[in-house]
Amino acid sequence: MPGVYRFLLSVRWAVIVLLALVLIPTMIRLGFWQYHRHEARVARNDLVAQNLGSPPVALDSLSSPGWSVPGGEVWRTVTAQGRYDAAHEVVIRGRTEPGGSSIGYFVITPLVLSDGKGSVLVNRGWVESAADAASLPAVPAPPDGEVTVTGRLRADETYAALGAKNRGGMPDRMFKVINSAEQAKYSGTTVLGGYLELASSQPAGGAAPELLAEPGHSDIGPHMAYAIQWWLFTTLIPVGVVVLARREAKQQTAKPAEAEELVGATS
Repeated sequence: MPGVYRFLLSVRWAVIVLLALVLIPTMIRLGFWQYHRHEARVARNDLVAQNLGSPPVALDSLSSPGWSVPGGEVWRTVTAQGRYDAAHEVVIRGRTEPGGSSIGYFVITPLVLSDGKGSVLVNRGWVESAADAASLPAVPAPPDGEVTVTGRLRADETYAALGAKNRGGMPDRMFKVINSAEQAKYSGTTVLGGYLELASSQPAGGAAPELLAEPGHSDIGPHMAYAIQWWLFTTLIPVGVVVLARREAKQQTAKPAEAEELVGATS
């Protein structure tokens, strides 16, 4: 090794090189993490677009009590016929207003199916909060009589997936998650797995909660850009180490020349 680069054997440079060796694989992994998030976002968008664009199917041809909605069926457009069971209607607290930031409630009303196979939970939409957290919000009544609903199929929510805790002590008819098994236990009735996010109802009825909009499926997010940034940062690390080393070598070379000039000036 040329003598001018002997500083690379110092403890300081050992730390610099070690740090670079740690950062390079770390940044590569971070890039792939963002890339996989990009792939997941694209796959999700494709699934949403495909399922929303598919012809509606009857809910009872898919679901049954205890059924878990497969990932490929989420957002599928389905129809169901029956009568709303207002006596077992509940609200789900801590939900955001569609397109806004206000916190309120989702209104979940069981629809007792006409074929007698049980009921399905229908998310009829969002309502604003009451005056205090212990009071039920004002909820427009569901339509009377036989209705045909069209909605988007959703999987049951769980406390673990939402990061919520089931500590109990909630006011009657108030819950934190939309879960068919929990509602079957609450109502003592047969409830099909999953739930519907209401899109339309015939007949439409009068006043109703604010419907939830279709999920967006065109925005792919910034994850690919972030992945490329991490990989670019990775390539800059060895370049930066080389630049620093050459700069220090240049400084080391300049010191003897400066010393000689100083000696010559004082002679």
